[in-house]
Amino acid sequence: MTRTSKYKKLALSIIFDAIGYTSFIIPGLGEITDVIWAPISAYLMTKLYKGNKGKIAAAVSFIEEVMPGLDVIPTFTLMWLYTYMFTSSDEKKKTIEI
Repeated sequence: MTRTSKYKKLALSIIFDAIGYTSFIIPGLGEITDVIWAPISAYLMTKLYKGNKGKIAAAVSFIEEVMPGLDVIPTFTLMWLYTYMFTSSDEKKKTIEI
């Protein structure tokens, strides 16, 4: 993966997390928007991060958006950090080889 696409994913992750935060703007209406945003965020997570890790992250993202009060967790950005900062180089090589 090129450095540009790595940081493009970071930018998209921050934008998607910001979209998830918009439910705080209108109290009461936010929970309705969360129900709409939850499946969209899960779908976007599977497109940004492939494989089983992306599927697990999508499930976490869906649950985080649907559950009241958990919207403050920046799921996309945390997944980016996990993928590019906290995963060992051996694990990254395995992902590339597959």
